[in-house]
Amino acid sequence: MKRILPFSIVLIATLILGACGSAASEEAPIMADQEMGYAPMPEALPTMYTEEFAESAPGSGGGGDSRAANVERIVIQNADLSIVVADVEVRMQEIQEMAQEMGGFVVSSSLYQGYTSNYTPVPEASITIRVPSEDLDEALEKIKEDVVDVQNETRSGQDVTAEYVDLKSRLKTYQAAEQELTKLMQSAADTDEVVNIFNQLMYYREQIEIIQGQIKYYEEAAALSAISIRIIAEETIQPIEIGGWEPQGVARDAIQDLIYFWQNFVDFLIRFVIYTLPVWITIGIPLYLAFLGVRWGFRKVRGNKKKVEPQEKEETKK
Repeated sequence: MKRILPFSIVLIATLILGACGSAASEEAPIMADQEMGYAPMPEALPTMYTEEFAESAPGSGGGGDSRAANVERIVIQNADLSIVVADVEVRMQEIQEMAQEMGGFVVSSSLYQGYTSNYTPVPEASITIRVPSEDLDEALEKIKEDVVDVQNETRSGQDVTAEYVDLKSRLKTYQAAEQELTKLMQSAADTDEVVNIFNQLMYYREQIEIIQGQIKYYEEAAALSAISIRIIAEETIQPIEIGGWEPQGVARDAIQDLIYFWQNFVDFLIRFVIYTLPVWITIGIPLYLAFLGVRWGFRKVRGNKKKVEPQEKEETKK
């Protein structure tokens, strides 16, 4: 046990110096990622692009020396599209084939039934794909080719370079501690000493595995970009047709507003008859009966007072 105490002090000092040289960051929870096999961020797995740059990274030695290292600048990006097409199923298949031809894959896809303004059923779809990050712009252009309309297109990014560098620095520090503990364990003779060293060694190995998983997630995600596409049927944006005539502008809007008013009015009548009216009856009948009772009591009291007053007057005259 006496041999462990000096080493533990040196080891703790080494960890503190290594941690001070790296930026503080919160560790994202690690969960199973279906498309990557590694721990994703709390949100959906985003896209990334990398850009080489030089930056100084802290060393792991007890002397606190630093070293220059080339690291990758990692920016997490998301791309979301909403497109209107003539044939939803055909366009969905084309996007799947495009992702595979570009060296990517389909993360998820869903084909479901939507409705137009006059409640006509039409197909709709949503699909998420991954393509190489260097081909992101090309993929977006291919997705938008020959579409009726692009209703929405969003791209956002988050620079996680500081977190990546911090993970690399902490990994090196933990690996150095693991090596020292392994050497100390090989020379330990006392059983209690071996158990104590073994427990510390297991802790550092667990931390190493966690950090390696996060680093591998960043590196894997940097190679691919995710694109989420909502595919809308053209019929959902078509104007109302009345006997082959398509009212435009104000006339079209007026007819649509009138239809919506009728729909809302019918909905109100149904809700009023089924829900509101029974509630009013349930509450109103007891209140009305209570009112009748109070009024009857009040009138009875007033009638008794009127009978008493003539009697008092006759007794006074006598």
